[in-house]
Amino acid sequence: MKVLVLSNFLIGLYSFRKEIVKAILDQGHEVYISAPVDEKNAYFEGIGCHLIDTQFNRKGMNPFKDLNLLLNYYLLIKRIKPNVVLSYTIKPNLYGGMACQLHGVSQVANITGLGSAVENPGWLQKLTVFLYKVGLRKAKTVFFQNTANKEFGLQHGMVNKESVKLIPGSGVNLQYHQFQEYPNIDKTIKFIFISRLLKEKGIEEYFCAAEAIKAKYPSIEFHVVGWCEDAYAEKLKVLQNRGIIIYHGPVGDVRPLIGMSNCTVHPSYYPEGMSNVLLESCAAGRPIITTNRPGCGEIVEDGKNGFLVEAKNVDNLVEVIERFLHLSYNQKKQMGVNARSKVENEFDRQIVVDAYLKEIASIY
Repeated sequence: MKVLVLSNFLIGLYSFRKEIVKAILDQGHEVYISAPVDEKNAYFEGIGCHLIDTQFNRKGMNPFKDLNLLLNYYLLIKRIKPNVVLSYTIKPNLYGGMACQLHGVSQVANITGLGSAVENPGWLQKLTVFLYKVGLRKAKTVFFQNTANKEFGLQHGMVNKESVKLIPGSGVNLQYHQFQEYPNIDKTIKFIFISRLLKEKGIEEYFCAAEAIKAKYPSIEFHVVGWCEDAYAEKLKVLQNRGIIIYHGPVGDVRPLIGMSNCTVHPSYYPEGMSNVLLESCAAGRPIITTNRPGCGEIVEDGKNGFLVEAKNVDNLVEVIERFLHLSYNQKKQMGVNARSKVENEFDRQIVVDAYLKEIASIY
């Protein structure tokens, strides 16, 4: 079979879905990937994929400007004649879905998160919901990554009930993200935030909590890993100079930094599918503190492998961080063991790989 993968980001495809691509190749299928080419194109070409450089603006939802992407997908499917199209993220899902309908090709779409455009009421939500209805109305399968997104999609008629299936996010590669021994009892307690420094990812709440905790517990460390948006560059510089934050910048391999930390703090209220940062932290055996929001709350059993906090509530975040600090060393360590067990039982990436192989096999 010919399998065409539509994605907006090769780095994301590499980080979270390369195991799916490799498993499809291992079954003898031919894989084509359409995405803006970046530094990961060599990996996919090296394992035997055919790459098609498809440039488009990942941001914005102007359907008139995106007509060119729809045309590109239409011509691509006409040329390749795939048996099935796998699509990820909103524009490949929607415009790839429309192109699939025009050619009568099976589509397996993955809703990696509904995003602010869908979550916040208004004209943009109405437009986006309409585009989902048009783009995915004939999709063979639509994978949702959390129950809240699935229910929203069904309630708003964005997808056909018969096509909907639930998977545990992108899952986590448990061989790559291995369990790491909990930091020594005599070491400084270190918290870590791993994400782009975006308002919706809770960076402001993290900054405020770090200031409050450092005022009472000067030896505690608060680390930040990720791209810094211009809006936070000056604030970050000030906090660094004051010794409140230790900033590592964007890092290709987060495993050593997760390993040196005692707890991952992810106060996000971004409309996520399933937080990969939390899954990777749990896989390493680290407790997590995060919001009770779709894509985050499902990963936490409150008090067992971490703690839940209210979104946008700095006082609650400070309170919970202090609660964590007051746990004994063995309690913190056991939380990490529980975190690893949680992802082993519920979020192993092989679950996701098997779900895709099952869908592809059903098209034969």
